[in-house]
Amino acid sequence: MKELLVILVAAILSENFVLSKFLGICPFLGVSKQTGTAFGMSCAVTFVMVLSTAVTYPLYAWVLVPWGLEYLQTIVFILVIATLVQFVELILKKFMPPLYNALGIYLPLITTNCAVLGVTLLNFTKELTYVQSLVNALGAGLGFLLAMVLFAGVRSRLESCDIPKFLRGLPITLIAASLVSLSFLGFAGVADRLFG
Repeated sequence: MKELLVILVAAILSENFVLSKFLGICPFLGVSKQTGTAFGMSCAVTFVMVLSTAVTYPLYAWVLVPWGLEYLQTIVFILVIATLVQFVELILKKFMPPLYNALGIYLPLITTNCAVLGVTLLNFTKELTYVQSLVNALGAGLGFLLAMVLFAGVRSRLESCDIPKFLRGLPITLIAASLVSLSFLGFAGVADRLFG
């Protein structure tokens, strides 16, 4: 149980996929203008991360490895993720139309979100078990949510600030993103010290 808590806390804070590994930057910069949209996108990404890990792990361990087809893992994982994103898109369109409309083009981009693919691939690089992989995927999704909501708050504050003209728009957004990312460096080793 202690090992799972370390994996979860590390995935959320010290190994945050957006702020430490710089995966999933496209939605991080594109959908983080409003807290509600950032939260909805993050929940969808978290759901897809956990579900894709739940599906890809057995596929890799029980189909690709025994048949010597490990080299196909990226293609197979992308197909699984694309199918799951279509499933999420249908659910949001049916039951949450305002969120579906707010996410717009960024919802189909979950398919190519490198954070989702990164979680599924890094689970095998880290040699995690099935349960550990699911916990890591959940932690990565919660870390994505934390980064998105924090950055949405920062961006909403930037809207009311008097920013010099040459820094308005993308420049100040990138500066703010780098400062938020730097703040997460302070979490390095926290999970090991808390539970070690």
